[in-house]
Amino acid sequence: MRNKIAFRLMLYFGAALIIFSLVIGGIFLSLFRGQITQAKKHQMLQQGQAVTAALGDSLMSQRAGAQQRGQPGTSRRDSLKAYLRVLDGLGRDQAWIVDEDLQLITGNRALRPYLYADLPQGAESIVKEVFQGGTSFSQTFDPLLDTPSLTLGLPIMLDNRVVGALLLHAPIQGMRETTAQGIRIFIISILLSLLLAGLLTIPLALSLARPLKKMKNTALALAGGDYAAQTAVRRGDEMGELATAIDTLAGRLKEARQESDKLDLLRRDFVANISHELKTPITVIRGSLEALADGVISKPDQVADYHRQMLVESKYLQGMVNDLLELSKLQNPDFHIAFDQVNLCDVLRDVTRSAQQMAREKDITLSLHMEESVYPLQGDYARLRQMLLIVLGNAVKFSPQGGRVEVRFAGHMIFVTDEGPGIAPQLLPHIFDRFYKAHSDDNKEGSGLGLAIAKEIAQRHGIGLSLSNRADKGAEVRFELQS
Repeated sequence: MRNKIAFRLMLYFGAALIIFSLVIGGIFLSLFRGQITQAKKHQMLQQGQAVTAALGDSLMSQRAGAQQRGQPGTSRRDSLKAYLRVLDGLGRDQAWIVDEDLQLITGNRALRPYLYADLPQGAESIVKEVFQGGTSFSQTFDPLLDTPSLTLGLPIMLDNRVVGALLLHAPIQGMRETTAQGIRIFIISILLSLLLAGLLTIPLALSLARPLKKMKNTALALAGGDYAAQTAVRRGDEMGELATAIDTLAGRLKEARQESDKLDLLRRDFVANISHELKTPITVIRGSLEALADGVISKPDQVADYHRQMLVESKYLQGMVNDLLELSKLQNPDFHIAFDQVNLCDVLRDVTRSAQQMAREKDITLSLHMEESVYPLQGDYARLRQMLLIVLGNAVKFSPQGGRVEVRFAGHMIFVTDEGPGIAPQLLPHIFDRFYKAHSDDNKEGSGLGLAIAKEIAQRHGIGLSLSNRADKGAEVRFELQS
């Protein structure tokens, strides 16, 4: 289960949600506590300002009334004591008034005077700052109240002088309760979010797992040799692209298998054909040698005939071996052909002159027609000559006595036509196969490799080579040059 993508996605989503919730919750609680503290500070400041204003006005009024009555003024300490009852409305808040001598003035909440040790923590620094004319806040943790507390120091002004310091100390009420409630709500929110994330993650994980499972099954099928297997996954995301790539791979493997089967069939046909082609001359040579060795043939004229027959068969074997070597070299991708700038018109003239001797032996008219006298081409002169001579030699070979062979070069096409019997339609697709040859009296000496060699040379030069029967009689070979 731990290796399943659905489980892992749920685990990752859950972990990410918990981490996100903890970070957001921590930020929220920090901001929330800060907001409560700021609100309490604002409340205490308003209360303290009201109290100090009232104390200052009372001191001024008391001193003015005493002067009018001609009575000596009471001490400032006694005056402040008289107005400490103003602080009774502050509820749980604790209040102190400290004079400029840092002496505590007792309020009306206790009969004994307050001691300096009764002041809240950090009060000394607050009092010093207040007597310098400032307002000061101090935030501490009150161990008695077991809650964060604030201490506010405000100056009591008389004749633009600080005559006392008012200290207000109050807990930040509801901090713990509110924080605990926030934590409870936070935990409930996390649980609900995890539940919702699980409900949303399961369909998402399954939607990702299903196509992955299909692609896995397809990959296993391909590994087993079933190249027709397809994922059948159609999506517009990266997973769909992966499925398309697997389907493309399956198609390529299927094509490769078909090509391999085709090549294997060709290899078997090649072995069968070459065995058949070699069997006849070898049998003739062996039979002739056995007859000569056993003395069956002893007459000089018969012995000479047997020698001539063996020579003919040996030449045929030599030609076949040479053609096989030539075809093997051309089919090897590493075999290098030297491409130079040649004039194709010169090649055609050269080939036509070479074929004239064969044409004269059969009283065949061989003609060459070219629209241009110069046609530059990148190629191997000797290989191009070999290619054209193979085709032209076949045209002469299969033409009847006194026939006509024409070579025509127009535009980017070369046409070689003859007046022979043509080729049977069912044999046309195999005309460029190795060892294919028509079984006729005109083709007894052919090895069946000539057109295969011509095809390889044409492909190396980017030339299209095709053959078809003419409408009236004979065949036509077409060379399509690159434009």
